Amino acid sequence: MIFEIEHYWLFLAVLPVLAFLYASVGHGGASGYLALMALFSFAPEAMKPTALLLNLFVAGIAFYHYYKAGYFNKKLFTSFAIASIPLAFIGGMIEVDASLYKKLLAILLIFAILKMLRVFGRESRLNKDVKIWQGLLVGGIIGFFSGLIGIGGGIILTPVILMLHWGKMKEAAAVSALFIWVNSASGLMGQITSGVSISTTAFVLVAIAFVGGFLGSYFGSKKLNSQWLSYILAFVLTIASVKLFFT
Repeated sequence: MIFEIEHYWLFLAVLPVLAFLYASVGHGGASGYLALMALFSFAPEAMKPTALLLNLFVAGIAFYHYYKAGYFNKKLFTSFAIASIPLAFIGGMIEVDASLYKKLLAILLIFAILKMLRVFGRESRLNKDVKIWQGLLVGGIIGFFSGLIGIGGGIILTPVILMLHWGKMKEAAAVSALFIWVNSASGLMGQITSGVSISTTAFVLVAIAFVGGFLGSYFGSKKLNSQWLSYILAFVLTIASVKLFFT
């Protein structure tokens, strides 16, 4: 798969940078991986399972570092995960038309761009508890689209947590990291159940992304300021979003 695309060496060089940046803020990076695969003209049927597989490893190591640093809020995570896990599985089982899939992904990337530019999702000193119905509704919707498109949902959940004052920045990052992991696992299981197979070369990408994810989550859970990288990534995501809308 990877060695059949043009300029694959450039793809392999950018991949760990994306993993580094996303993991530094507690994300698995699926939106970035999908954008990168779109730019390099990957087949849509290969993009979804590959992104979910990458998420498992990068979000997993991100959660480990944030958990170790003491930022994980179990109650906050559970509020969203109860509904998201089964709905991510259902979303993963649904096969989406390639043209519609690209449009949905393009719209999703807009959320990722705004997140990278910090347009929304600022920290608040005063936080409040998530009500049961709020957690089920938010978690369920994000979980379904996570499985449907092939993301973990953290790029949406993090700004929601911050905008509604349900947690602080690093706390949101820790919760989102595990949220991404469980949704990616559930969505991938839904994919496999529906007959989708994972290319063996996808594990080459996992190994490369894992290095970037490990370093990003380690420094991100400390005091890393990666805003300049966020601007670069926002530019890349914008190009990918435009390409997806018009292909």
